[in-house]
Amino acid sequence: MSGGADPGLYGPASVTWQCHGDPVMWIAGVRALWLQALHPRAVHAVLANSDFRNDAWGRLLRTADFVGTVTYGTTAAAEAAGARVRRIHGALSATDPATGERFRVDDPELLLWVHCAQIDSFLHVLRRSGVPLTPAQADRYVDENRVSARLVGLDPDAVPADTHGLAAYFEQVRPVLAAGADARAVDDFLRSPPVPAVFLPGRKLLWTPLAALAYGTLPGHAHRLYGRPAPPPRTVTRRLRLTGTLLRSVPAGLRWQLPPGHILNAMRRMGPGSRPSAYTLRASAAILDRPGRA
Repeated sequence: MSGGADPGLYGPASVTWQCHGDPVMWIAGVRALWLQALHPRAVHAVLANSDFRNDAWGRLLRTADFVGTVTYGTTAAAEAAGARVRRIHGALSATDPATGERFRVDDPELLLWVHCAQIDSFLHVLRRSGVPLTPAQADRYVDENRVSARLVGLDPDAVPADTHGLAAYFEQVRPVLAAGADARAVDDFLRSPPVPAVFLPGRKLLWTPLAALAYGTLPGHAHRLYGRPAPPPRTVTRRLRLTGTLLRSVPAGLRWQLPPGHILNAMRRMGPGSRPSAYTLRASAAILDRPGRA
């Protein structure tokens, strides 16, 4: 590791650094969109303040860029990305279609839902696809990502700090969830996003099975709300593991060449020892699982 280099807000010693370079994160990101859309106010805030139907790809890429910057960027870059998000959200509001009440997009309740749905999706897909996270490492991952919660404007002390806290949060918020018109608009898009005619074969070959896989990893109550069943959990897990293995067979150096190159930039900054790797997680498992380890 390069002496004196800025590790950013996470650094190579974090579980998050090792995980966020995995290619199944793209599947996890799509799962997060489906899950986030089940909160009526949260999804309405998105649709009321953005051209989601025509710019959903851009939104997905901007979210990926934010996650990459916060995970692998310098401290200054991560803080700037957070300030930009807070500034944008702070200027936006929406009207609850059910009550007519005007509410702010940066309402802590909504920010917490978006954060928890994202972190749950990332962690769930990573573990279910075969990434070797121990229970202690999973708790560490949830705790570490209170950093990203702070960046979007949340009080880290009000954010779940481990997997038990995350599960308790979802139990608490579950009665609020519904699949109204806004959620179904997101569902329709994710199932069949509009693309130029020349890309239709690619959508059928690549997007459709990956999106179906992301949908299949949602909890059963989400499937019931959307009114569409999914394959049995064992089938979904088997397919996800096979897909993860296939995606990981693509050389990491090739995958990481894709813009904006956060991981390669971080490795140049921090040195070759900072390369994200599942083997690093395995090697650190014994340390993280020691009783009393924070």
